[in-house]
Amino acid sequence: MIASTLRDGVVLLGFALGFVLLFRKLGLGATLGFLVAGAVVGPEVLGLVGDAEQKMGIAELGITLLLFLVGLELNPSRLWRLKQDIFALGMLQVTLCGMALAAIVWLIAGFSPAAALAVGLPLALSSTAQVLPMLQSAGRLRTPFGERAFSILLFQDLSIVPMITIVAALSRAPAVANAPPGWLLALYTILAVAGLVATGRFLLRPLFHLIGNLGEREMFVFAALFTVIASSAVMEALGLSTALGAFIAGVMLADSPYRHELEADVDPFRSILLGLFFLSVGMMLDLHAIAERPGFVIGLALLLIATKTAIMMGIALAFKMKWRPALALGLLLSQGGEFGFVLFAQAKDALLIAPEAASLFGAVVTLSMATTPFLMILTRGIRAAPATSSEGLETPHVDGSSALVIGYGRFGQTVAQMLIAQGLTVSLIDRDPEMIATAGSFGAKVYYGDGTRLDLLRQAGAGDVQLLLFCVDEDQVDAALLHAVKEAFPKASVFVRAYDRRSLVRLKDAPMAGSIREVLESAVCMARQALTEVGVDNDEISKTEAQYRTRDIDRLNAQTVDGDLHAGDAHLIRGRLIAEEETG
Repeated sequence: MIASTLRDGVVLLGFALGFVLLFRKLGLGATLGFLVAGAVVGPEVLGLVGDAEQKMGIAELGITLLLFLVGLELNPSRLWRLKQDIFALGMLQVTLCGMALAAIVWLIAGFSPAAALAVGLPLALSSTAQVLPMLQSAGRLRTPFGERAFSILLFQDLSIVPMITIVAALSRAPAVANAPPGWLLALYTILAVAGLVATGRFLLRPLFHLIGNLGEREMFVFAALFTVIASSAVMEALGLSTALGAFIAGVMLADSPYRHELEADVDPFRSILLGLFFLSVGMMLDLHAIAERPGFVIGLALLLIATKTAIMMGIALAFKMKWRPALALGLLLSQGGEFGFVLFAQAKDALLIAPEAASLFGAVVTLSMATTPFLMILTRGIRAAPATSSEGLETPHVDGSSALVIGYGRFGQTVAQMLIAQGLTVSLIDRDPEMIATAGSFGAKVYYGDGTRLDLLRQAGAGDVQLLLFCVDEDQVDAALLHAVKEAFPKASVFVRAYDRRSLVRLKDAPMAGSIREVLESAVCMARQALTEVGVDNDEISKTEAQYRTRDIDRLNAQTVDGDLHAGDAHLIRGRLIAEEETG
């Protein structure tokens, strides 16, 4: 069994790696690569790997983790700011597209109204796994256009739980013996949600605070996975949606200082398991059923794209978007989504559609995903505003990440407050739980995490900030880290707090916009005050300061070139050197 599992793992990972690299190179996205790789290794083509159902059971943890990360995005301030786009634009898109597609399925496929609704609603969903990376790679995720797309995707993700509930209500499957009545399930849901929220506030936050004090990153990973799986298990034990449990777990930690650390720790597991999920979906595609009705699959895929594009464009125009970005939004969200596969499986288990139908509609979603990159390329000339006019062009929009300050001690506090005073929106990260608690008592929101980790910086939005300021103690930042940071986040200007001149020498040739020794300015300030106290004229003090700064820079340059702290000794000010220079 172990040998078989290892062989299956090698085959799946090998084919996935090859197809994802190929599809990424072609600009088609990783999701489609996973689906095609699964279809190729599955029983319908090469038959190299079997038991897709068992692998699907494990891979569905990826969907659970994805919903947990969606919940983490819903901190109250962001939810409030995007409330209109999420709950008006998003609700209209899901409702109108879902009803229109249900009607199309009812007319074309001859399904019953219940079956058509169980298929049409999932087709209204778009692919979060495909769209968000496209927006991020184009640098549009935090523009007004990107925010609207994100808001719609967020509402779609939120709508998964009620869609699962609708499919369950329409189910034709025999009732489970001794199943609780609907009113009792509703009561269970309310009590479970309340219990999870209370657990998050009174148990999980102190737990993460304790782990933060210990400084054990591995324990954060364990605690994060435990939180997700335990929340889902509680809901499953009550006969409720595991997806709802994971989502509530994310929401109850969305406003905690540990949000970015949790995102960075959970995201790799989500990526791997979600990839396995798409591989399993590809393996389960019934290619014989698709080959028997290729016209149905292609025709319905084209209808899906046209319907969603038209409805989404109409909604965007009603919300006063210009026609070009409205068209772009419609095309971007025109494909089916990964959660459609989950909901088709639910509809199949509920005896609303046959297994062959689930495979056909899964193929429709897959084909629609494949068209999105091509549609965006082919319509680029139409969607782009005329080059001769700037009217209607979108401008960058600051979204909580004008600047990212790493380290909120005595140094970082001053830097952050001066930036905030000029209207910049600043995100703060520190890994000292006591400092975070103290800052919170003064109304400052500081997130927990190690700001020298690239994955955590990426989760915190470093890819879109203008300023990235490392204000951490001692020598936590080195030249290798700064090169990696600049390569990963080229748009950000990087500033570094250096512990002493040794630190500056070690940062030689590092890509920085600026650096300052942490005690330099305060020492100069005290010297000025002391000279004033003994009666030295202010002009003389300024002249002395200027001379010191010039000599200090020359000394530092010499030390940096030679790598020797004694290389710049000739530039030290000794005895009455100033007076001697003036009389000489």
